[in-house]
Amino acid sequence: MGQPRSIIVGLVASILLSSLAIVGSSAAVTARKIARPKAKLQVPARCEMPKFRIVVDVGHTPDSYGALSARNDPEFGFNVRLARLITARLKSEGFAATRLLVTDGKARPSLFKRVSAANNGRADLFLSIHHDSVPDKLLETWEFDGAKSYFSDRFSGHSLFVSQHNPHFATSLMLARMIGRQLKEQGLHYASQYTLPVMGRYRRQLLDKDFGVYRYDGLVVLSRTSSAAVLLEAGSIINRDEEMAMNSPERHEAIAGAVAAAIGEFCARR
Repeated sequence: MGQPRSIIVGLVASILLSSLAIVGSSAAVTARKIARPKAKLQVPARCEMPKFRIVVDVGHTPDSYGALSARNDPEFGFNVRLARLITARLKSEGFAATRLLVTDGKARPSLFKRVSAANNGRADLFLSIHHDSVPDKLLETWEFDGAKSYFSDRFSGHSLFVSQHNPHFATSLMLARMIGRQLKEQGLHYASQYTLPVMGRYRRQLLDKDFGVYRYDGLVVLSRTSSAAVLLEAGSIINRDEEMAMNSPERHEAIAGAVAAAIGEFCARR
């Protein structure tokens, strides 16, 4: 950039020396040619709580129920209960346009159904609720209610995922951090195993080491939604102790309260 600018400045000086009679008009025209337009500031759309369209997505479907807990309960049931409570909590805090999204069908088609529902409904925010397990190679066997079951007590905690392919990646990351911070303030910890080689193809990049936010570009519901999008793995249901905690009203209230507080803060900053 230095050399072209010096040439232009020299040209202007030459014109001024050769024709003092038109100095005023020449300088003004030259200045207009050289000056760059100022970049316009991108101001986020204001969040009006009653009109802010939040989609709380129930992860998985009755036909494709996700993981099985250590006591053989489908993940889908855990997701429904917590997502309903989060939706109710958000509505009670003034987010009247919050919508609970439940889809049906097989796994992959259902993913595109929920993305279409969120995008067609012009969602301002998409939050998908799930509960975690571990890769099969980490599972151990035990007997529960007379049936062979699987568990892994090695890991526990929640985790948050965002996609860099989402058109609002920076906003999604900001919200995920806010949710993670609120969960931490509730005394909850995040699942750290996603950084370990033992996770194999489930290994993820940790974006925030304080609040447990990971990057996961392969998730359709994060990468293809038009709005900011976050996926919350609320806790590990393959861990026998944490499964019991995830069934408790106290844990439900703690998570729902943390999510609502984070979204309230997120809205206030827009």
